Amino acid sequence: MSIVLFQFNLSNSEILLIQEEEIIIGLLITIFIFLVLLILGMRKTYKLNAENERLANLDYLESDEKEQKYKDFTEGHLYNNN
Repeated sequence: MSIVLFQFNLSNSEILLIQEEEIIIGLLITIFIFLVLLILGMRKTYKLNAENERLANLDYLESDEKEQKYKDFTEGHLYNNN
């Protein structure tokens, strides 16, 4: 171990300690990743809400049900109402 340290002119404290700059860079990268995920999630939520509003305004199922008159389905040959 001392041979390796001597060749690279490193001390034990430089090998074992993590520099503050490395911690800050790691935290900034993590914050950036979560910020991107948050923005994508907010965008997806906005799109889903817009689609939900669009589908709610169509109202095509209720209009079809109101226009149809009741049809007696028991008058077929399966019920023997001849």
